[in-house]
Amino acid sequence: MDLGKILQMIVNMVLRRVVNTAVTKGIDYAATRGKAPQDMTPKERQQAKSAREMTKRARKAARITKRLGR
Repeated sequence: MDLGKILQMIVNMVLRRVVNTAVTKGIDYAATRGKAPQDMTPKERQQAKSAREMTKRARKAARITKRLGR
C-alpha cells in the first residue's frame, strides 16, 4: 500500500469515531431536551431513559439488518 491509502484509512477511522460520538451526543441532547438530570422531573428522566433505550434498539436492529444484507 502506498502512503496515500494508509493516510486515507487513518482519516476515515478518525472521522467515523468523531461522527459516531457527535451522533450519540446529539441523541442524548435531544432525549434530555438540553436539561441536566438534576433539573429534570422524575417523569422527564424516565422519558429520556426510554428514548435512549429506543435508540439503542434501533441501532441494534440496523446492525442486524446490515448483517443480513451482506
